[in-house]
Amino acid sequence: MPFTIDSARSIFPNTLSADAVPATIARFSQLNAEDQLALIWFAYLEMGKAITIAAPGAASMQFAEPTLEEIRRMPFQQQSQVMCDLANRADTPIGRTYASWSPNIKLGFWYRLGQWMEEGKVAPIPEGYKQSANASSVLQAIRNLESGQQITVLRNAVVDMGFDTSNMSSYQRVAEPVAPPKDMGQRTKVTIEGIDNPTVLSYMDNLNANDFDALIELFVADGALQPPFRKPIVGKESVLRFFREECQNLKLIPERGVSEPAEDGFTQIKVTGKCQTPWFGAGVGMNIAWRFLLNPEGKIFFVAIDLLASPKELLNLAR
Repeated sequence: MPFTIDSARSIFPNTLSADAVPATIARFSQLNAEDQLALIWFAYLEMGKAITIAAPGAASMQFAEPTLEEIRRMPFQQQSQVMCDLANRADTPIGRTYASWSPNIKLGFWYRLGQWMEEGKVAPIPEGYKQSANASSVLQAIRNLESGQQITVLRNAVVDMGFDTSNMSSYQRVAEPVAPPKDMGQRTKVTIEGIDNPTVLSYMDNLNANDFDALIELFVADGALQPPFRKPIVGKESVLRFFREECQNLKLIPERGVSEPAEDGFTQIKVTGKCQTPWFGAGVGMNIAWRFLLNPEGKIFFVAIDLLASPKELLNLAR
């Protein structure tokens, strides 16, 4: 076989991903808990002036509500300690509960805490708090990012909080119910300049329709998907779980692409365009590249999703 998952990752090597995003996330993770929490609130309030953050749906919130109510009833000092424990990834009952949630539930949890802070129901940033020089530098780095990159940094910041599941002997993963696929009459088909490959077009159409069962059948059994700045997810079962937990109600807007033959009958295809999330709606489109490697039967062996460095990268389709 000419390709492994590792070698497939190098197709279209000139694709310029937004390396400032993982660099900023790494810098954020080095801050102390108080600075991390203050930076999340500052960024939440500042971004809210330019980006309309959508309220989470009831399906995402039902699992977080008992924990949120528990926190709401606490005195401010205890609330602050709970949030610091989450940032410190401490082994606490709430830290373990939080760790079991899907990313959407975690985002909904912090969205509600942000609302309650503004309403005075949750502990505000402590009076007299002085932002450290490192925190100020990280906040400025976030300000310098494009809006799609900003939301990626803030999403990853809160998703990585809570107790480390690798240190838990067992836990039950909690995710909101999977939305049903759209009816056929509600679906629209994408068009991609330069691409007529049915597998790639079906990938976009099925993901836009929340039709994850049809989507996963486009993959080979040991195929892989690599989300932005993460390791590849290998195997149809794991990829399907990723789609169900993290890709509901996305809107992919592919624009153009290029297709090239690869070794032993494989085909490599690069598509650039935008992706809108239900959390931020049509106001924010992340600049994305999809890099597909299809086997001779037209099945997806590997696909990488890259958050691009700049809008001009949307036009960069060179090898």
